[in-house]
Amino acid sequence: MNGATALVVGGGGFLGRSVVAALERAGDRVVVPQVPWGDTEAAADVLVRAVAGLRAGSTPWRLVWCAGTGIVSTGDEAFAAERLLLDRVLDPAATAPPAGATGTAGTAFLASSAGAVYAGSEGVPFDESTGPRPLAPYGRTRLEAEQRFAAWATTVGARLVIGRIANLYGPGANLDKPQGLVSQLAAAHVEGRPSSIYVPFTTTRDYLYIDDAGAMVADALQLVADRPPGTVVTKIFASQRGHSIADVVAAVSAAFDEELDVRAGHHDSADRHGLDLRFRSTVLTDIDDRDLMPFDEGVQRTVESVRTARGGHRA
Repeated sequence: MNGATALVVGGGGFLGRSVVAALERAGDRVVVPQVPWGDTEAAADVLVRAVAGLRAGSTPWRLVWCAGTGIVSTGDEAFAAERLLLDRVLDPAATAPPAGATGTAGTAFLASSAGAVYAGSEGVPFDESTGPRPLAPYGRTRLEAEQRFAAWATTVGARLVIGRIANLYGPGANLDKPQGLVSQLAAAHVEGRPSSIYVPFTTTRDYLYIDDAGAMVADALQLVADRPPGTVVTKIFASQRGHSIADVVAAVSAAFDEELDVRAGHHDSADRHGLDLRFRSTVLTDIDDRDLMPFDEGVQRTVESVRTARGGHRA
């Protein structure tokens, strides 16, 4: 990747930080735009200029989109601003190099959600040939974003990887966002409060350690860089191992060497969650040929990070 310029949108977020580190290790010059996310028009202006500048550069470029809105329980109305933003930023004319600039070939990556788009699908484990069947607005907007990026890439001649990513976990997750079971269980325990689980304890997910995910994204960008312009590849990024909620609770409890206070609860969004979201990938399989973080060790590192972030162990 040496000599490439990478624009990482959402580079300050959980996945974004990991991708930035992986691209820097690979030799990219990485740019993380400062985006005023609270103002859709201003955010669009910043990103349009950033993408246009990226495409007009003299080096191969990579656009990595790790930004996203909402979680499974988020209502459809909350995604309106994201739709408007993508409409602006993914306007090929708006981001075209200025007159006289030759521009260079580029590669793009969109972080999507495997759990959201396959929540209602059938035929576990799901792979790239599985038909998506989202159960919530979040999943439907991920598919919409995938389609928008694919149309843009085809028009501008960029190679695109759509990354349908399994449940990410590891140090550095946003503990104020009600997402990420490992981190949320650990934070609740450190703060001395119970955790509520809204789905059956047999509910199974694929957990991918954050540093593994970042490295896999960087490798995917490299693998498709020489493919024909307009190529669109959809790949599942996953550990390809399943763990139930009961398994996760046990692993976090073992990391603390204490029993967690976990209670069954109720939430209106419970029926939007798939009960078994195990994955395997049949696309760009070279990326999957790596030693992944062992789950128990990854949980231990996450717990240690949460302890530090929340000021030590609970009283």
